[in-house]
Amino acid sequence: MVLKSGAHLGPYEILAPLGAGGMGEVYRARDSRLGREVAIKVLPESFSKDPDRLRRFEQEARAASQLNHPNIVTVHDFGTYEDAPYAVQELLEGETLGERLRTGALPASKAVECGIQVARGLAAAHEKGIVHRDLKPENLFLTSDDRVKIVDFGLAKLAAAEGPVAEQDGLPTATQATAAGIVMGTLGYLSPEQARGQTVDQRADIFALGAILYEMLSGVS
Repeated sequence: MVLKSGAHLGPYEILAPLGAGGMGEVYRARDSRLGREVAIKVLPESFSKDPDRLRRFEQEARAASQLNHPNIVTVHDFGTYEDAPYAVQELLEGETLGERLRTGALPASKAVECGIQVARGLAAAHEKGIVHRDLKPENLFLTSDDRVKIVDFGLAKLAAAEGPVAEQDGLPTATQATAAGIVMGTLGYLSPEQARGQTVDQRADIFALGAILYEMLSGVS
């Protein structure tokens, strides 16, 4: 689904496209209620054809919206537009770590600083039982004020047609993890058990962070 400038998703007015990928399109938008600019990720329409997947999206968006941490992108809202689900997030200015690494390795001090910020964000998410499952440089955003933000929490899980997940206080938990036999994530950052399609938990995110630290220091992916 491609939205034009001026289109409205409820109170949100689309201003301009920011990018697109396998998980949908991202737009700069204005929240008419609060007078602020936000980013809206509109997921593929195929999500609306799978009730379980749509339900998981709502669960993950609700869980992510409860993650109040400076190193995790803030999720403000979520809903559907013409049967396509969307998530409303804080608007970030800067570049992804993946874009930064195209010019080579980072200075050691910068790599360590980035790693510490990512680890803090992961710790906050894992404490609430939320696992990223697709941690990679493209999902780490370096803001213009030198803060690292983890983006797309939970969306990797939605990319596979898994069975229903259990709930604990309405939140997906790390122990329910990804169903065995399903591989998701990005090659190069997958833990061994994740690559084999086995059940994963927060340790998969820690493994991915180790791979990212190596890449930041060496410049080799």
